[in-house]
Amino acid sequence: MSYTALYRKFRPDLFEDVKGQDPIVMTLRNQIKAERIGHAYLFTGTRGTGKTTIAKLFAKTVNCENPVDGNPCGVCRSCQTIAAGASVNVIEIDAASNNGVDNIREIIDEVSYSPVEGKYKVYIIDEVHMLSIGAFNALLKTLEEPPSYVIFILATTEVHKIPITILSRCQRYDFKRITIETIAGRLHDLMDQEQVQVEEKALKYIAKTADGSMRDALSLLDQCIAFHFGEELTYDKVLDVLGAVDTAVFSRFIALIGARDIVGCISLLEEVVMQGRELTQFVTDIIWYLRNLLLIKTSDSKMEDVIDVSSDNLQRLKEEAETLEAQEIMRYIRIFSELSGQMKYAAQKRILIEMTVIKLCRPAMETSNDAMAARVRDLEEKLENGIVSTAPVVQTVRTEAAPQAEMELPKAIPDDIRRIVGSWRSIVANAEQPMRSYLKSARLSLGGDNRLIIVVGEGLAYDSLRIPDNQKTVENMISNFLQKEVSVQIECVADGQRFEDSYVDLSKVINMDIEYVDD
Repeated sequence: MSYTALYRKFRPDLFEDVKGQDPIVMTLRNQIKAERIGHAYLFTGTRGTGKTTIAKLFAKTVNCENPVDGNPCGVCRSCQTIAAGASVNVIEIDAASNNGVDNIREIIDEVSYSPVEGKYKVYIIDEVHMLSIGAFNALLKTLEEPPSYVIFILATTEVHKIPITILSRCQRYDFKRITIETIAGRLHDLMDQEQVQVEEKALKYIAKTADGSMRDALSLLDQCIAFHFGEELTYDKVLDVLGAVDTAVFSRFIALIGARDIVGCISLLEEVVMQGRELTQFVTDIIWYLRNLLLIKTSDSKMEDVIDVSSDNLQRLKEEAETLEAQEIMRYIRIFSELSGQMKYAAQKRILIEMTVIKLCRPAMETSNDAMAARVRDLEEKLENGIVSTAPVVQTVRTEAAPQAEMELPKAIPDDIRRIVGSWRSIVANAEQPMRSYLKSARLSLGGDNRLIIVVGEGLAYDSLRIPDNQKTVENMISNFLQKEVSVQIECVADGQRFEDSYVDLSKVINMDIEYVDD
């Protein structure tokens, strides 16, 4: 016997089994009991919220021979025929594939014939927004004044695409997204019936991932059970199947971004990729995690009812929220939301995430207001920790007040070195980027054997200029200027170390004005 998917197997047979749409269910049942049944209904809402399910239940109930408290009895001939999908009184039409004028005219022709058995002919038109304008116009008159035995139920996920002339002829019912608690409770009941062991935490995660859709939740649960068939379905196993990440990873990720640790962030992202996690889902979950942090940070009252997490995770969220500013969290949400939109069309999703991480860790790369605020916070933290970093500025060294260098000065500076220092900017002006930027911000010093030393900061500049081909290029530029063969030495100053503590600054020794400009 073929397997039946969970969402089909457990489609509600009674209105009491429909979860999350109580106002709609109550209204329709009252109409049935009072025999105040309308001729046209419009069901609108997101996918998987019960539109088609309630439409079929309504059709079954109005044709039931022995309805019980607004519910179908389920045992009469009409109920069994409709349940088997063999009833000629309930006609389901998919407007996505039957959207032309001719399809609607066929319905109009059939409407003139009364039902062979039962009280009503019910037309359920799914995805009705897909009908053409001509088809809508053909439906208008019949929809407004159908025979007394005809009921139209129109279902759509995009109600804004339906003409107002159609809307005005229908009773409209808006289906809400189903809450996480309601979905998890329903899944729990169904797993008891199926005798499948599932962790409550796993059901909660599936319910959250379903995004308000009961059908999506059942499909995801079906997938997870099939993957771990015969085993208890745990939270970790659900994460494996769905390619998701535990919330502890998000906490680490946000902490690394806050510490401006690019290497740590990229390493953590590597772990996520190697575990086979879905990167789009990873970004979506980060946004959700940041949303929870923002709610906790900006609310004075308890947020347990709004934030659907365990008490342990809630306590961890509160502790993490204390370390972040609300403006900083909003900046993270903005940037990750932009990333989420870009990833839908990106071939290299990982590279996009890495670029975003670098942007978050380097607020100086942005010009937005929240990025400026992040830069100010970074500076304040450095000041509090006693770390002062000054930006390079254009400065002029006056000949009459050269300061005493801390290092012992050489007894004589060769004329060639003087010429190089005095014309340094013009020498490197024709170099290609990024070498030109590296050399312009370099400091010049003199070795014990009167060799020119080029000193740069630790990092990309030093790593690049140390490459033999690049060092040879620098030597050739200087040699072409002097018309003499020259060899140079590339050295660096570590972070937190002063240049003057280890090198003689030739710009302060040689009697001339030298400018240093950082591009």
